[in-house]
Order: sequence, then structure tokens, then C-alpha cells
Amino acid sequence: MNATTELIQQHLIDPEICIRCNTCEATCPVGAITHDSRNYVVIADKCNLCMACVPPCPTGSIDNWRSMPKAAAYSIEEQLTWDELPAALTEAELQAAGVSGDASAEPQASAPSAASASATPGEGESFNSGAFGASTPPWSAAHPYTNLHGPKAPVTASVVGNVQVNDAGTANETHHIVLDFGSMPFPVLEGQSIGIIPPGVDAQGKPHHARQYSIASPRNGERPGYNNLSLTVKRVVEDHQGKAVQGVASNFLCDMKTGDTVQVIGPFGASFLMPNHPKSNIVMICTGTGSAPMRAMTEWRRRLRASGKFEGGKLMLFFGARTQEELPYFGPLQKLPKDFIDTNFAFSRTAGQPKRYVQDLMRERSADVAALLKDPNTYFYVCGLKSMEEGVVMALRDIANDAGLGWDNVAPALKREGRLHLETY
Repeated sequence: MNATTELIQQHLIDPEICIRCNTCEATCPVGAITHDSRNYVVIADKCNLCMACVPPCPTGSIDNWRSMPKAAAYSIEEQLTWDELPAALTEAELQAAGVSGDASAEPQASAPSAASASATPGEGESFNSGAFGASTPPWSAAHPYTNLHGPKAPVTASVVGNVQVNDAGTANETHHIVLDFGSMPFPVLEGQSIGIIPPGVDAQGKPHHARQYSIASPRNGERPGYNNLSLTVKRVVEDHQGKAVQGVASNFLCDMKTGDTVQVIGPFGASFLMPNHPKSNIVMICTGTGSAPMRAMTEWRRRLRASGKFEGGKLMLFFGARTQEELPYFGPLQKLPKDFIDTNFAFSRTAGQPKRYVQDLMRERSADVAALLKDPNTYFYVCGLKSMEEGVVMALRDIANDAGLGWDNVAPALKREGRLHLETY
């Protein structure tokens, strides 16, 4: 190899730790991350070392680097076959390859692209909604514990409850599943997630990797005072294109009976956390099972209110589903006091009615949303399918601009202060 061979710091994702949550790919402003059915990988000649994907990663699997001759950088095809990261090249191997530069150099963040740095894209630029999401939690958030149990040492939890939480016979069957950890410590906070490892092997004969699920219960458990938590799980029977598939983990979980056991890793997540200071407002925007962290936050605030020991601010919920029958937790939500939570439903497939999405409801409630945007004690949480994210953030932008707040002023503050959190998949 030529003596002037260029050395690069190649960005890699550790397949042993990655829980395939799609956060990195959704966050990357230059499209340098892709995936197949098994691994998430970084495209070496696209990655500009901007580091945008590193803080949001819930497991730290994204924060891996290898000094590599540029001409011998690991290809996408190679990375997709990995079950573990390859060993780093030694100094002798690098010298034998004829590399130039400091082989121990740390990766340096490059300047952000215009699309990721500007709050309002210019002509010809796309609207990168993911660039506005915060990677730091609210200042008053409780301290989260993360990665207590890794893929090589999962903890066993027992199923103590499994009930369908939308109408029977609907297309998107959704279950509320309660897991108990017995005497094994598993502290969690609202907004965190866990990984479920389905039993068996995949088509290649390899053990299934973990699937990520947001926690739907508050910090003191689905049943207060017990070492348990709940999940909101939709039975997956087709992919996003409508092709029939059987979701490995979702069907496994939805079919579980009381007393069955499951392998769990985690918990994950250190930013999608709720504020804990008095009079803090929470605006929750979700679709489908994206309601899980919103249920957790709402229930914690409800318990605090019942205790009379906490003066909470406003709670506002924008919740979307195809129909009322498919919407999880519709009945319990209807029973919550109106002076406790301002609930708004959007249904996109109601027979004889126009399609309505969560961003449509936000625009209809623009005066109230603008007032909350203006309040520095307001925190916004968005969770659901990736397809909703852009419409929601654009609605916030338009509401801010129409109210004279200026999105170019509001957006950086929301991100800097940990007040706009995006968790879409």
C-alpha cells in the first residue's frame, strides 16, 4: 500500500450492544447510517463526524471508532454481517499499511451542515425535523439508571398481567403487559425503555436481537411500591408497506400468559425524561404505542396530584390513531379530570369523516400551544411513527411564527434547555 495512504477514524456501531431503536439513523443529518433486518451500520464515505447521533443513543453502541486506512475502510456489506466489532488494528498493522497521520487521533466533530444548523431551512433545503430534538433532559429530571443489564447478562422478568387495551377485533391489536422483576433491582423512570430478547433464532440461525419498548408505567411501578413496570405493545402483522409479516417480539409478548418469563435488558434512555419542578407544563404528542411514555408521565403526575404534595403545571395531550376503536387506553383517558389534563384526539380513518392528524389538532389549538411555547417551564414530547415527526415540528414552527415568537429564537432554546424531545421510529 502506498506510503501516503490516508488514515481515517471510522465510525462503527457495536452490534452486541445496539438495540436497533433507529435513533441514530433518524438523527443523522447527512444520511450516513443505514440498516438491514439485523444490523445498523455507518457509511464511511458519508459520515462527516458531526457527532449528532452520539448523545441520543440510549446504549452507547454508536460511540465506537477504529483507526483505518481510508482505502480499507469497512464496507456496509461487511458491517451488516458482524455479530461483534472487529479488533482495532495495531500500530504495526497500520504502519504496514502505509498510513499517514496520527494513528491515535480522536475523531473531531465537523461543522454542522446548513440543514442541521439553521432553524428555518432556506430555499432548496429540506426540513430536518430531527435536528430540533434535545439530547439533554430537563434540568429538574430525576437521575436515570441505564444499561444495568446488557445483552450478555439479561435479567428474567415474570408476566403478571396482559390485557388488550383497544377494542377487540381492531386491525392494530394493542396489549398492556406488566412485568415483575422480583428481588432484582430494575429502577426506571418515565420516558425510559427496555429491551426484550425473544426466544429462538432468526432465519440465519442466530439468536434474536433485543427489541426496544418504551415503559408505560411511572417510576414507582404499575402497581405502586412493587418492582414492576408495564409496556404498551402492538401485535405486528404487517410492515409499513402493508406486507404481511409476523413481528417476532410483539407476537411473543402479546401471546404471553401470567407466569411466563421473558429476558430483559436495559433500562435505556437518559434524555426523554419528564421535568420534576413545580408548575412545569408537559405537552405530549403521540400516535399508537407512542402513548406508552405519555401514559407513564400522566400517571406519575396523577399520583402526585392525589398525594397533595406537588403543584403540577398544565398537561396537554394530542393523541392520534386511525380510529377511536384502535386508540389504546381510550376509556381510561376519558375518565381523567378535565382540570388535570387537556386531551385532544385525532382520527385519520373514521368512516365518513375527513382525515385528522395530531398536527391538525395542534394548529386548531394554536393559541394554547403558543402560550405554552412562550412559557420556559413547558416541555414537549413527541413519540410515535417517524412519519409524524416532521408534521408535528412544522406545526410548532408555524404556531411560533404566527404568534410572533419567532421559530429561529424558540427552536434553539427548546433544544438547548431540553424542552423538545423527539422519539420516533
